[in-house]
Amino acid sequence: MLTIIAAASENNALGKDNQLVWHLPDDFKRFKALTSGHFIIMGRKTFESFPKPLPNRTHIIITRQENYEVPAGCFVASNLTKAIALCPINEEVFIIGGGEIYKQSIDIADKVELTRVHTTVEADTFFPEIDTNQWELVFEEFHPKDEKHAFDFTFLTYVRR
Repeated sequence: MLTIIAAASENNALGKDNQLVWHLPDDFKRFKALTSGHFIIMGRKTFESFPKPLPNRTHIIITRQENYEVPAGCFVASNLTKAIALCPINEEVFIIGGGEIYKQSIDIADKVELTRVHTTVEADTFFPEIDTNQWELVFEEFHPKDEKHAFDFTFLTYVRR
């Protein structure tokens, strides 16, 4: 199963200058809980935004750079199709960004785990529109802002119709 996981604002903003534009600890906890123990596929810029590889996950980095060096336990693929081919067939695999990889995977994914951040922000990277003719909302959980979260947000799970 191919699952896209992302956090995007009301205007589908993902980030600016290769950084997230919010800090939502509960979203990070959910991301960790869902992706731990799985293969995660990402673009090179997303991978480079991490201080080090995320623990307990197998990283597949998509880049056109030949001889791109990655730490042990990480793999490189030249495109999304090759990245998916490196993953186990009968396991859930997560697409974790960035914007271009989300656009390439939205038409072939089975599920979307989206954290909708209830704000509008300036960004240079955006999440693709979710076509409700193709996707069914099967889970929704609202979280109000609090001392650790500057914005209201909602966990949304969509499955392909």
